[in-house]
Amino acid sequence: MLSNDSPHGGLGGLLQKFQQAGLGDVAGSWVGSGQNQPISGEQLSQVLGPDTMSGLAEKLGVAPGEAAGQLSNILPGLIDHLTPQGQAPEQGLGNAGDLMGMLGGLLNKR
Repeated sequence: MLSNDSPHGGLGGLLQKFQQAGLGDVAGSWVGSGQNQPISGEQLSQVLGPDTMSGLAEKLGVAPGEAAGQLSNILPGLIDHLTPQGQAPEQGLGNAGDLMGMLGGLLNKR
């Protein structure tokens, strides 16, 4: 979802979806250096759409509502960690392989 090679258009495309849904300030708080604003699973489902949520739920082996709830808890902190300078990189976050490497590095620091 966050990679440049995703159907959502990477971080920039995802942030644009939040803007279109009237939640640009929420997603912007995750990128910025201030406090991360929360998002509900229902709001996230509206932004991403039913097809995306169903696909994620299928991959996780849970119901779409549960997947949305889990993602709403993880996504703000994840985007915050991937944008440590408080802004989205102009070139995006990279492709899926790049992101997996970054996430692996973050997990190993814990």
